Amino acid sequence: MLNLNGEFECKLDAKGRLIIPAALKKQLPKEAGDAFFINRGFEKNCVMYPANEWDNIAGEINKLSDYIKKEREFKRYFLRGASKLDMDAASRVLLPKPLQEYANLKGDVVLLAYGNKIEIWSKAEYENMLNAEPEDFSALAEEVMSKRNNVQ
Repeated sequence: MLNLNGEFECKLDAKGRLIIPAALKKQLPKEAGDAFFINRGFEKNCVMYPANEWDNIAGEINKLSDYIKKEREFKRYFLRGASKLDMDAASRVLLPKPLQEYANLKGDVVLLAYGNKIEIWSKAEYENMLNAEPEDFSALAEEVMSKRNNVQ
């Protein structure tokens, strides 16, 4: 099970290329090669997955039924804009223009790596998200994690 981690401040160049930080690159599985898949995140961000992880996710998505409206809609929204990215010799990936526009990615960006994914945020949106931290994070953790662990 992949467990990426870290927060990385980066810059997009004028062409929309992003250098994958060396500390993050070291964590990537060999099975991914130098490829990623990127799509829109649930918030105003993008999410990048190592190619082998995307294969697992796409497999799960493809199990959803085209005959059930909610499942069909979820597939469309989740997969819209999904694109393969190949890392070049300089450890850069070129982010698709529509996804850059969706997440307002230009200049300073933040990569938040956790689990099997890397979220890409504009630095301003990332800071806004962090500033909106719940007033009582402890209560949120208790609610979310107690359900997860069946603790009552």
